[in-house]
Amino acid sequence: MVDEGGFAEQRALDEQFMGLALAEAALAAAEGEVPIGAVVVCEGQVIARAHNRRETDEDPSAHAEFKAMVDAARVLGRWRLTGCTVYVTVEPCLMCAGLMVNARIDRCVYGAADPKGGAVGTLFDVSDDPRLNHSFRVTPGVRADECAQVMRDFFRSRRKRA
Repeated sequence: MVDEGGFAEQRALDEQFMGLALAEAALAAAEGEVPIGAVVVCEGQVIARAHNRRETDEDPSAHAEFKAMVDAARVLGRWRLTGCTVYVTVEPCLMCAGLMVNARIDRCVYGAADPKGGAVGTLFDVSDDPRLNHSFRVTPGVRADECAQVMRDFFRSRRKRA
């Protein structure tokens, strides 16, 4: 379910936390990973941050937001991430959106939409499926141009090397 409303203060916080996710995306790019970064915020505090590490870890589940949520659960000492917001530079896939449902997050904020795999509004909307046992708010498009540019630059660089 898309959160259309919002206040200037919340938007400023969203942009600030997305900046941290963008910094994680830069770390991923520096490691040769697809540049996606994520942070988990609980009660206004960053409790976990991560970036893609699928190639490095040889792990198909090593998506930025997945790793950040697992780390957040460890920090909080509980699997339920109620009260948490996940910030991620690219719209979550089905796996990550499914984990958001299972972890009971309150909200997901993402930057760039993913037309090939987005699962919180683009191809699917796992965030608000009445067949599931949990729903969460979604705020799309925060610093979307920057998030999309990071992806374009990464793949352009890869094509030049090929």
